[in-house]
Amino acid sequence: MMRDPVCGMELDPRKASATAEHEGRLYYFCSEACREKFQQQPTVFTNKAPGMRLTVGVMGSADADAPPIIAEHAYQLGRVIAQRGLILITGACLGLPYECARGASHLGGLSVGISPALSLDEHVHKYLSPSDAFDLIVYTGSGLMGREVTNIRSSDMVVILGGRSGTLGEFAIAYDEGKLIGVLEGTGGITAQLPGLVASFDKETGANVIYDADPAGLMTRLMDAYTSQHYKHPSCFCGEMVGASG
Repeated sequence: MMRDPVCGMELDPRKASATAEHEGRLYYFCSEACREKFQQQPTVFTNKAPGMRLTVGVMGSADADAPPIIAEHAYQLGRVIAQRGLILITGACLGLPYECARGASHLGGLSVGISPALSLDEHVHKYLSPSDAFDLIVYTGSGLMGREVTNIRSSDMVVILGGRSGTLGEFAIAYDEGKLIGVLEGTGGITAQLPGLVASFDKETGANVIYDADPAGLMTRLMDAYTSQHYKHPSCFCGEMVGASG
């Protein structure tokens, strides 16, 4: 149960009448009236009840030779995530996820890496992955494919940028599990093909896919979607949502 920071009522987070995000934390309300009162003076109420820190999982190409303009998009995305007070989650790999982690780190954002390795030694020497841009690395020992599930299920929303078959697999997991998904357009790889692929899917999973070429604009639209509707069914494992198959 959560607590409305304005009136103090205990709430089932999936049945709350409204939510609002403030400095990367999600607050739940019993009514629109309480939410509006909170938004007028949020600092008055933030210490009345804890807010849930929101997480953003960023999935993309681990190719370290991405064009500079695309790497810069990833870096700016990390900065936006940090500026908003959100927690960044990546696969702790090279390439675009690393650039995103660098951007978040340079602004003091909290960055978590989900490693395929069993230890730091294996992370660095077997998987040739970086460790310097993360506040925390979770060693799953699950390998490259296995860690993707942990990454996605630990994220309140997922952002896709660039990428090839591995990133497509991550998108498929997020889509089948009903996640809120952002696609950073103009970053190459599978991002150009995703609108057509999604249009060809003949199943409803609860997923919501949002496209935008601007990192700040994409995060604003994702946050609006999550706080207005998606918090009620953030994945297929909540409430009466049924896991997708096929």
